[in-house]
Amino acid sequence: MNRRTLLGAAAALPFATPALAQADFPSRPLNMVVAFPPGGQADLAARPTAAAMEKILGQAVVVQNRGGAAGAIGNAFVARSPADGYTLLMALSSLAVIPEAEKLFGRTPPYTVDQFAPIALVNADPTMLAVPASAPWQTMEEFIAAAKARPGDIPYGSSGTYGTLHVAMEMLSAAAGFRALHVPFSGAGPAITALLGGQVQALASAPGTLTQHVRSGRVRVLGCWGKDRVAAFPDVPTFMEKGFRDVEFYIWAGLFAPAATPAPVMTKLRDAVRQAVRDPALVNAFTAAGAPVAYLDAPEFAKFFEEDSARLLRAVARIGKVE
Repeated sequence: MNRRTLLGAAAALPFATPALAQADFPSRPLNMVVAFPPGGQADLAARPTAAAMEKILGQAVVVQNRGGAAGAIGNAFVARSPADGYTLLMALSSLAVIPEAEKLFGRTPPYTVDQFAPIALVNADPTMLAVPASAPWQTMEEFIAAAKARPGDIPYGSSGTYGTLHVAMEMLSAAAGFRALHVPFSGAGPAITALLGGQVQALASAPGTLTQHVRSGRVRVLGCWGKDRVAAFPDVPTFMEKGFRDVEFYIWAGLFAPAATPAPVMTKLRDAVRQAVRDPALVNAFTAAGAPVAYLDAPEFAKFFEEDSARLLRAVARIGKVE
């Protein structure tokens, strides 16, 4: 993690001026890459954001799902893309985790975080522990007790090894003293499908991807990884409330560009997102999904990213090498 690179790149970018607003950018459609299949938090954030930005920029903003390797494939694609503002990344917190996980195996990371420049954070939610409605556990205490009684037996899904959902569950299992069976998928969307189909019995996931399934009665939420309870699930306690003080994890979605993107282009993009998060259609889409807007401009987002990443990398170090 290079704090100076992130903060320096972000702080050097002023808001748009009339002169910059007359620049040629964008003169063609933009691509917004989501490093996961459809249905996950990044995808749910990207599509309303892209639609709102189109109105502001006057060009199409096309969402591309480039899933695989817990997000590494799509992240690396954007890191290698031309730094011209036409290829963006709607990333999750796993952006910082993947390079560190690769180092555990002595492998060269597919990218490094200093290859990205932050544009804006668009939402951030505590992770929620979900189980099928048919599961026997009504509370987090019952789930933890069952997992302790059946070490390595209860299967839980994730968006991929060392992805956000894997790290969150391993953080909980380490604190609570149980071991469950990790079943990685190519993204949160497929993991939720597996939860609904009974292939896995637990999942750490963002509120926005769970809300519709809780409302339909197919999923039950038992716990929350945040400091505070989630407004959409006011009756669901946090793990911190129950005495697990180190169990804190947030799934956020934020927009990045390749690090060498010119300052005038970054300014245009930052200004577009700042306006986009006020678009009623975006606000309604985020709110309906149970993941309201949580906007931070580039300098504040860079600081948030650095602090959140430090917490996640400590968790990865505790997990260690996973074959």
